[in-house]
Amino acid sequence: MDNRRVLTYNERMISRMTGRLESLCEGEALVDLGAGLCYEVHVPACDAQRLGHCTGQDVTLHTIHYLEGDPARGNLLPRLVGFLSETDREFFRVFITVKGIGIRKALRALARPMSEVAAAIVAKDVRALKDLPEIGPRMAERLITELADKVAAYAGPAMAVPGAAATGPPEKMSEPAREAVSVLVQLGERRNDAIALVDRVLAVAPEAASTEAIIQAVYRLKGGGK
Repeated sequence: MDNRRVLTYNERMISRMTGRLESLCEGEALVDLGAGLCYEVHVPACDAQRLGHCTGQDVTLHTIHYLEGDPARGNLLPRLVGFLSETDREFFRVFITVKGIGIRKALRALARPMSEVAAAIVAKDVRALKDLPEIGPRMAERLITELADKVAAYAGPAMAVPGAAATGPPEKMSEPAREAVSVLVQLGERRNDAIALVDRVLAVAPEAASTEAIIQAVYRLKGGGK
């Protein structure tokens, strides 16, 4: 698909949507906005991982609306790409300016949080970048050459490499709890707040043993429930 011509247009025609996540399959989210209106939204691999825990819940996606296909053949199709934050959407717009990175390829390549990818670009970390799906050594070098001075504003902690010390929730937490903290951070919570929320949930509901159960309990807690 990436070798087809892609024409972006009216990117802010549909710039944000909030609705219930009905399903998520192979990077395509079905979002129910109510009144019988559902949208199919393509999401990057990193957001697909996060949204996997949110089926049946309300989500907000910041979107890019574009046409895909070949204008000469008249087979243009409208598409939506969605992101969990405006910052990620803006980084994506910069990311796809690199030659050889189409929208579909970028969606597959961004399997790690975009702040980490930006940090790896700024740090000129070829090793980390080339391990992303669809990105080999040559494309990693191209990303660094074209974007290293453009993406510092989007950079967060660098991607972990073998032998590097990891940062994250306390080691005393169970693996589902640690994963829940990671998902909450990726959904916009501050790390310390996410850790505190998970701790509170486990203190009052120790039976919440799975990542999904913990996250659902966190949102009930934030909503004033127990």
